[in-house]
Amino acid sequence: MWDSYIKGFITYLKIERSLSANTIAAYNRDITKFAIYCRDNKSENSKPTEIETKDIESFIMSINNENISPKSQMRIISGIRAFYKYLIIEGVIENDPTSLIDSPKLGTRLPDFLTINEVERLIGAIDLSHPQGERNKAIIEILYGCGLRVSELINLKISNLFLKEEFIKIVGKGNKERLVPIGNKAIRQLNTYIFDVRTHVEIQRGYEDYVFLNRRGKKLTRNMINIIINDLLPLAGIKKNVSPHTLRHSFATHLVEGGADLRAVQEMLGHKSITTTEIYTHLNKEFLRDNIISHHPFYRDKNLNNSKL
Repeated sequence: MWDSYIKGFITYLKIERSLSANTIAAYNRDITKFAIYCRDNKSENSKPTEIETKDIESFIMSINNENISPKSQMRIISGIRAFYKYLIIEGVIENDPTSLIDSPKLGTRLPDFLTINEVERLIGAIDLSHPQGERNKAIIEILYGCGLRVSELINLKISNLFLKEEFIKIVGKGNKERLVPIGNKAIRQLNTYIFDVRTHVEIQRGYEDYVFLNRRGKKLTRNMINIIINDLLPLAGIKKNVSPHTLRHSFATHLVEGGADLRAVQEMLGHKSITTTEIYTHLNKEFLRDNIISHHPFYRDKNLNNSKL
């Protein structure tokens, strides 16, 4: 019984919700894990329509005992909620057993980011004499200059570049499209790669419209982008744990610290909720200290007194 409902749920996520393949796969794993638990602990012939709130609470206790992180627990609970919402939409059940379930509390974790100097060092560490140097520089420029997710970068299409208008069209989560501004520096580097390097690549059929290609003429993978960045870190003298997403965090952090409107940053990042973007309102200590000294009257008075000595 579980299998047929799960299959219908996955179809619903693909067609109705238009979720990404990674998100759907995670939901599938989580619901399957819950189904196995119910079969083992409730009844081998248990049905999703027979599940009560206490069964879900018992399952949550079991995954908590497995030392699964609060973030992963929250994702699993979210998947179960989505599953039962689907069953209600389909008219399979009337009452939602997840309605009284609380998600585990998460502490606010500030995302890691690079300083502007570190970003410049990362770009400066690229060997432009290497056959892939210009491409790799364009990748870093776009990741940081446009705040893209790595999935958005590797799927970027030439047909979605509007460089004269200084915009690129991004297809983000849930196939939602957004326009993202692109600066002159990134435009120049992108043109250098496209017209001076990419034109010499023997492009495989079906990959003609992808911007970033490997040596075999196919689009790059997420793992390849990770390798490119991690190979640059020691050359740039950066000891932080850096991923492609770190450049996206850096993009947002530097915008907010520079005074950018939070709603504008939300639009550029493609965040569904403004609360997701608000995490970037954190400030590094030096930035905060400089602003206090410059604008707080007590500090201004102190600076004036010091200037008289």
